Amino acid sequence: MASEYLKWKYRDVKPRETKELTPAEKRKNWWHYHKWHILTGVVLAAALASLIWQMLGVGKVKPDYQFAYVGTTALPEEMVDALEAGLASLGEDLNGDGAAVVAIRQYPLYSTDPTTVIAAQTQLMSDLTECESFFFLLDDPEQFQLNFQSLARVDGSLPEEGDTSAEGTYLLWNQCPALAGLDLGRYSYSMLGEEISGDCNELAAGLAVARRGFWTGKSVSHPEGCEALWAAMTEGAPS
Repeated sequence: MASEYLKWKYRDVKPRETKELTPAEKRKNWWHYHKWHILTGVVLAAALASLIWQMLGVGKVKPDYQFAYVGTTALPEEMVDALEAGLASLGEDLNGDGAAVVAIRQYPLYSTDPTTVIAAQTQLMSDLTECESFFFLLDDPEQFQLNFQSLARVDGSLPEEGDTSAEGTYLLWNQCPALAGLDLGRYSYSMLGEEISGDCNELAAGLAVARRGFWTGKSVSHPEGCEALWAAMTEGAPS
């Protein structure tokens, strides 16, 4: 008598009928096995697109002119906005994007916060090395020129190498009729629970304006346009 095992082994086995899936079921089945691959790919593609977008500066307004403010404390935001708008009104569209745009970078080198000073020094050195700023707003031009020897004279000529004197390299804000005539409005901000406000024109009156000197042949973007803005800013100022 055949064993139960042999009966089981040699039994008639009918192949299971394959069910034909509907198109909707096929899509559902495919999504079930591939959804994480698709989602991961979408995330990676979005991250790559964002990186490329930022690297190319797509969607960002590129400034035609760049100013570097070097002082003790950062200027109030309202004053920076007013300065950028007012200075832009004296310039023109250099890069063809349809608007004259001024950007002011702030370097509070003389702050009492060591971390702020170190960050400002690093960023300023990068600015000077890469020739990013043509214009300077300074609350201590003598100290700046002593430290960095980066300023040209007001007429564009260059001091002798090693000359750390700031004489002839800057003008005071109110010595320049075009600058003194800008209406910069007022500023206000809170510090340690105290509301601080003031007149932006009075704050600007304590600044000096200066221009970058270029000794190596490397210069800023659109140097001719920057020269024209410098001429407009300082027109009528004592020579």
